[in-house]
Amino acid sequence: MMIKELKAAGEKELLELEAEYCSFGDTVHYLEPPKIFESCDGSWLFDMEGRPYLDMQMWYSAVNFGYRNREIEEAHTRQMTKLPQLACQYLHKEKILLSAVIAMETEKRFGSKGRVQFNVGGSQAVEDSMKLVRNFTKGKSRSFAFMGGYHGRTLAATEITSSFRYRRRYGHFGNRAEFIPYPYCYRCYYGKQRSSCDFECVKQFEKLFETEYHGVLDTKANEAEFSAFYVESIQGTGGYVIPPAGYFELLSEVLKKYGILLVDDEIQMGFYRTGKLWAMEHFNVKPDIIVFGKALTNGLNPISGVWAKEEMINPQVFPPGSTHSTFSSNPLGTAAGLATLEYAAKHDMESLVRERGAYLLSRLKELQAKYNVVGDVDGLGLALRIEMTKPDKFTPDKSLADRIFEEGLRGNIEVDGEKYGLVLDVGGYYKNVFTLAPALTITNSEIDLFIKLFEALLKRCS
Repeated sequence: MMIKELKAAGEKELLELEAEYCSFGDTVHYLEPPKIFESCDGSWLFDMEGRPYLDMQMWYSAVNFGYRNREIEEAHTRQMTKLPQLACQYLHKEKILLSAVIAMETEKRFGSKGRVQFNVGGSQAVEDSMKLVRNFTKGKSRSFAFMGGYHGRTLAATEITSSFRYRRRYGHFGNRAEFIPYPYCYRCYYGKQRSSCDFECVKQFEKLFETEYHGVLDTKANEAEFSAFYVESIQGTGGYVIPPAGYFELLSEVLKKYGILLVDDEIQMGFYRTGKLWAMEHFNVKPDIIVFGKALTNGLNPISGVWAKEEMINPQVFPPGSTHSTFSSNPLGTAAGLATLEYAAKHDMESLVRERGAYLLSRLKELQAKYNVVGDVDGLGLALRIEMTKPDKFTPDKSLADRIFEEGLRGNIEVDGEKYGLVLDVGGYYKNVFTLAPALTITNSEIDLFIKLFEALLKRCS
């Protein structure tokens, strides 16, 4: 069959082709049959029949600034007409400017001079950070990471991603991280209550360093076997869990005491998802390395990267050729990245996200008070969570979350005489949490519509 004929296929024929010819390895078939979307705009996706679906996860935060953002697309199009392609061993203005802006903005926030290196995906940037860490710590390969943490699915990145299922089929690539409980206060690992725990989680971590027989420290040399702690300041796949104030400050003190680097994975939360350029800004801690991606280009020509302190990444320490990817600083992506940062500054994303996030959280708390199956809601900026439970408001209810997710994608929720779909993402330790990452440009009227749609699904599925 010729390409022209294939392009005329309808939805049924497309699904048959997908079932026969597409690898499922890069696709998560949460819904059967899978949903096919044809167009998008702002906070909305549209199926092949033109029905609108309000998207409350925005490609896992890759499209923070809305689908078809005209200002960002225009910059991308201008670059297309001028210099769309260039091998990465050569320089172009957009790469230099984007690096400079990110480095200068990060120095302004954390007080440390640093440099930026680009790659094409989050996992690849994580692996670049591993090279930086190992090089700087003279080959140390052990690291700490959080239970519930997610840092990617390439072989090395799975070593610091807590879920064994991402490693099970492939074995170990290097050194599996030592996984430490995240401060998930709603479901405290140590069975404590936040009001009286006195940061038991930090105390338990620090106990690892009390004696050499706990396996992390040579007490005579006061040298840790571990080089870095990979953190998400707010857990993404783990369910948008927000740590209590003060936690990261205490953890950082322990790490500094034993010479362990703090690597901040901002791939989901960076670029104003929480109302700050970097989510870690909320927690009064200065990372040694920042890994970023997703929203930098608003989903256009993906670019990821790392920012690291000068002493870790300057050319004498980390020389040319230390890492490389053919498309890592492609001109279309760097142009989109510059436009994204310009857009964020022009539209005062800090204030906008703070205001819209507070409004959405207040509406979610209304649902929590009204429905006993809404166990926990929380949020920082426009990274919010709804944890579905049994009526006791604690026992996880995965099946209810699954039903709501599936019904949302059927596209038949009626509100004010119109039919809509609702795009949600299910995450969390027990797969019972809706992780909400709407467009940062979402309007209050769209937030109100989301509440109506979600409440309709609650009534339908409970």
